[in-house]
Amino acid sequence: MRLPRRPRLLVPVAITLIVLVIFFFVFAGIFTDWLWFDSVGYTSVFSTMLVTQLLLFVFGALLMAGIVGGNMILAYRARPLFGIGMFGGASSQGADRYRAAVDPHRKMVFILGLAVLGLFTGSSTAGQWKTWLLWLNGSSFDRPDPLFKMDISFFMFTYPFIRMVLTFLFTAVIISIIVAAIVHYLYGGLRLQSPGVHATRAARIHLSVLVGLFVLLKAIAYWVDRFGLVFSDRGKVFGASYTDVNAVMPAKSILAIIALICAALFFAGVIRPGGMLPGVGLGLLVLSAVLVGGVYPVLVEQFQVKPNQQSKEQDSIKRNIEATRDAYGVASTEVAPYSAKTQGTQQELQSEVSTIPGVRLLDPTVLSPTFEQLQQIKGYYQFPDQLDVDRYKIDGVSRDTVVAVREIGQPPDRNWINDHLVYTHGFGFVAGPGSKTDPQGKPDFIVKDIPPTNGLGTFEPRIYFGENSPEYSIVGGGKKIELDFPEQSNTGQGSGQENFTYTGKGGVPIGNFFTRLLYAGKYSETNLLLSSDINDKSRILYNREPRERVQQVAPFLTLDGDPYPAVVNGRILWIVDGYTMSEDYPYSERRSFGDMTRDTSTDRLLTPQQPRDHINYIRNSVKATVDAYDGTVSLYAWDDKDPLLQTWQKAFAGVIKPKSEISPQLMEHLRYPEDLFKVQRDILGNYHVTDANAFYGGQDFWKVPEDPASSKTKQPPYYVTLRMPNETEPRFSLTTTMVPNNRDNLAAFMAVDATGAAGTKIKILQLPSDTTIPGPKQAQNTFDTKAASVLNDLRIGGTTETLNGNLLTLPFGGGLLYVEPVYVQPKVQNSARYPTLARVLVMFGSDVGIGTTLKDALDQVFGQGQQTPTVPTTPNQPATPGVTTDLANAFDNVQKAYDDGQKAIKGGDFAAYGEAQKRLAEALKQLENALGKQKSSPTATPTATPTVTPTPVPSAAAATTATPAATPTPSPTPSS
Repeated sequence: MRLPRRPRLLVPVAITLIVLVIFFFVFAGIFTDWLWFDSVGYTSVFSTMLVTQLLLFVFGALLMAGIVGGNMILAYRARPLFGIGMFGGASSQGADRYRAAVDPHRKMVFILGLAVLGLFTGSSTAGQWKTWLLWLNGSSFDRPDPLFKMDISFFMFTYPFIRMVLTFLFTAVIISIIVAAIVHYLYGGLRLQSPGVHATRAARIHLSVLVGLFVLLKAIAYWVDRFGLVFSDRGKVFGASYTDVNAVMPAKSILAIIALICAALFFAGVIRPGGMLPGVGLGLLVLSAVLVGGVYPVLVEQFQVKPNQQSKEQDSIKRNIEATRDAYGVASTEVAPYSAKTQGTQQELQSEVSTIPGVRLLDPTVLSPTFEQLQQIKGYYQFPDQLDVDRYKIDGVSRDTVVAVREIGQPPDRNWINDHLVYTHGFGFVAGPGSKTDPQGKPDFIVKDIPPTNGLGTFEPRIYFGENSPEYSIVGGGKKIELDFPEQSNTGQGSGQENFTYTGKGGVPIGNFFTRLLYAGKYSETNLLLSSDINDKSRILYNREPRERVQQVAPFLTLDGDPYPAVVNGRILWIVDGYTMSEDYPYSERRSFGDMTRDTSTDRLLTPQQPRDHINYIRNSVKATVDAYDGTVSLYAWDDKDPLLQTWQKAFAGVIKPKSEISPQLMEHLRYPEDLFKVQRDILGNYHVTDANAFYGGQDFWKVPEDPASSKTKQPPYYVTLRMPNETEPRFSLTTTMVPNNRDNLAAFMAVDATGAAGTKIKILQLPSDTTIPGPKQAQNTFDTKAASVLNDLRIGGTTETLNGNLLTLPFGGGLLYVEPVYVQPKVQNSARYPTLARVLVMFGSDVGIGTTLKDALDQVFGQGQQTPTVPTTPNQPATPGVTTDLANAFDNVQKAYDDGQKAIKGGDFAAYGEAQKRLAEALKQLENALGKQKSSPTATPTATPTVTPTPVPSAAAATTATPAATPTPSPTPSS
């Protein structure tokens, strides 16, 4: 029964429409990508990638289809001339049924089968575009590998390409054997029947040649596999072991020769009928692979290496150590013994105190709620979950600074216009010195508010490109419909908003109907076609996250997980570090990039987790910037001696600017990247040991300590300004500590100059193996014990809670000093709660100081030169002999200020609480002065003063005063 004409026409029409819709969306995706690359000025990257992938796709698909299709045609033409089923039997009848079902549609099956095969093969080949470009543009390392004496570039660029080609050819031959056998079977050239396989001469020749080609490829693969031994993980360390060099490598050579002989036997089957020669060849190949390639290396490993592994593996361990240190950029690391003092004379320690710079007390992982509460301004703005640390010159001195940008969040009323046309950008840059707070423990901002203050000069404050920007926004067009910032009246109350229209060069022009149609398809949004607010001056902004923009224009880089903003030449720039990586450096230890960079920050999702790809080579080769206003992306060659970067520069000519084009203003904000340092400290945990015998024993290996603030995860490294031993000036540095395996005491302190200075080297202070200096976990336990009473006082009636900040470690007085800020915040969960700095804890040796400022805490540890004097039990009692009126009045003022502060905090009046703490600080100073006069007065009668148990007080006077036992311990918010 035939369908009516009209329904029969509907089927091809429907198919045509579906194909056109698919084509439109594919075209929209490709063309809008080109428009985006054109908007940022990197169309060469897009065209290079597109052309390379397209050529590889076409070449791979055609070559695979040609090889497999040619063998299918050859098998079909070699079918028996005297009809199907010439061998007879049940097997012939089964083949006849299959042939009868397939033969009427053989052309369609042939074409569709090859099309599907070509599609998959082409896609796979196109995915190898990096391997192709690296081989095509490979640069020399000018360094031979220790085993084959070939340049490292062979293993980095050529060897992976050869393996790719061999894999392709193996796949093509195997598929050809399978399809040829199927065609021969369907058309009677091959029969599976007792007592064995029967084949026509044409089928036998065809299949013998194909199997011979497979074995020939195997011979080549055996020979090439010899070079892959530099990536072996058989031995004690990564790289060719004793067994690999002395057993596996000769075995591979022997197997290559045997495979050549076997291939010749298969080819001989073309001339000589019968299956004896191919059978002998196949048996010889299998037997030799088992005995020579499998059993012999196992015997060598078991009976020669294992009983003498330390001496046998010494050469491979030396090669592994040298290659790993070079590949991870730690070969120049300086390791110096460090005495690790825990005590010192008063004169020595007090002189060291004066050299400590302003240590950063603001923790960027803790203070995001504080920045948001104090500087959010409006609910539709937001700050990142983790702030950033940079350095700025303040009053002519470079200081650690905690910084963030105020980005746009969700509109209060969600609709398409608000989401994409009104709330388009953030506004402002916020910065506070890391070592300074106001009297209430809040950051003492040098740049704040809307419009921003000029603590760092004037700059363009609008954030159109940031870490939390909307997916896309339509801007410009001349109509001021974009929310710029909330307008304030003279009374300080919000009275409206200032509107703005984008005037930058960022984004793609979207004025003409065709472009709008494409983007409407891209985002499945008809409003892009219908909105009257979009005109010929409008632009669409997308791909706005800094890492995403850099990754698009530099797909050959792996990016650091923590971009950070900086004010440079009147602009806010996002700075992104780019790495060149490989897993093909011979003898170098392979480890997971994701595992090496994992710590508390990544586990809390404060920074993105890196991929778990295994690597054994890394360089911080590129510094990239993204302009927060117009989205301009700039790439600078930071390590221009990196052969891997040089190779990519050949492949993408003109994309990366030379290092000389980095402006001095930008150079001031470049820093040693955090993820690279994490990788290097992970490697140096083992590879600080350079002696092969000591490395084999492993008794001196270190590990990254657990973060005291979050057990079972590694402590992150910290940016802090410090002065290393034997240096005259403090430097902005990236630091970490290391502890021995299976122990918690400190093993080493590691730091690197983070200012981006030329010739930067990692410096390690290695402590004696019998050191008693506690590690971070032990230091935190000591703080928790000795500061318990003071910290409990901060938890006012259970309504507030304390948060430990980053535990910093600093070289000090021949030992190491621990510094930890402690924050307090309301315990009740609400939008208004945020942490403020309340105390600073320091520890040197076994001595602990607890102060409202760093100076207070240091004075308690290093400034105590006399016994704490006794004081009256009650500040209101009359002055007794030896107790002056000034002393009694001072105690009255202390008690009143403390009582006023407690009353204010219970009533939630933080302003009054701050004023009370100011008066408390002044009263404590008066008390200190009065005690000094009391002690020096010739008429003083110490025996008349009641003796009480001293209780720590949070002030600079804490070292020389005591709080009456009958009086609650004051808990002021710290001043700067």
